[in-house]
Amino acid sequence: MATSETALQGTSRGASSAAARLRVAVPSVADRVADELRLQLAEGILLPGTRLTESTIAEDLGVSRNTVREAFAELASERLVVRHPNRGVFVSSLEPGDIHDVYTVRRAIEVSAIRGGGSPEAVAAVRAAVEEGKRAAAANDDEGLGTANQHFHGAIVALAGSRRLNTIMAQVLAEMRLFFHKATLDGHFYSRYLKDNEEICDALEAGELDRAAELMLAYLNRSEEKQAEVHGE
Repeated sequence: MATSETALQGTSRGASSAAARLRVAVPSVADRVADELRLQLAEGILLPGTRLTESTIAEDLGVSRNTVREAFAELASERLVVRHPNRGVFVSSLEPGDIHDVYTVRRAIEVSAIRGGGSPEAVAAVRAAVEEGKRAAAANDDEGLGTANQHFHGAIVALAGSRRLNTIMAQVLAEMRLFFHKATLDGHFYSRYLKDNEEICDALEAGELDRAAELMLAYLNRSEEKQAEVHGE
């Protein structure tokens, strides 16, 4: 009997542990709302200085205001939004001093992801983002070109096959769009990078990983210099 009870207790503890792991693995509703708002930031839908209203977002996404409040807290910890007492929550306007820090992260993860290569499906996603950019350029769709550029860099990091890196990159892309908003007052800002994106993709498809990584490193260095110039750093 004692053996049977011990086995049952062990099974119960195992089931509890599995349930706990499942709860940790499944994102909360607030996490999913934060993901959606990050995506809207990364795609240029929410611009720096925009006031975010709990009630409007709650209605649009079909969640409670408390859930939106939790999502705001998560984004505030990432410096993507800022809460001003008695005024509300606003999309952040990042400082010029943040530029080098963000590009340091980008060099670390994007260049490394390229050097590691990726599955044929992951490389195909990079190509799809390049083609998306070319279609936007042909249509003179500057906003679409910017979104395609974000998709390109997201696909680059996805080469590594790491959910954690993808999560980090989602935040970085949202921050980058806040920087890029000022730069894109020049309507041809993103078109300058389309040729670079295609050269990197060509090298990836040819299996020339070192060359692709060197192209990306040079690309990011030039991009940082441009952002520093635009933001007066």
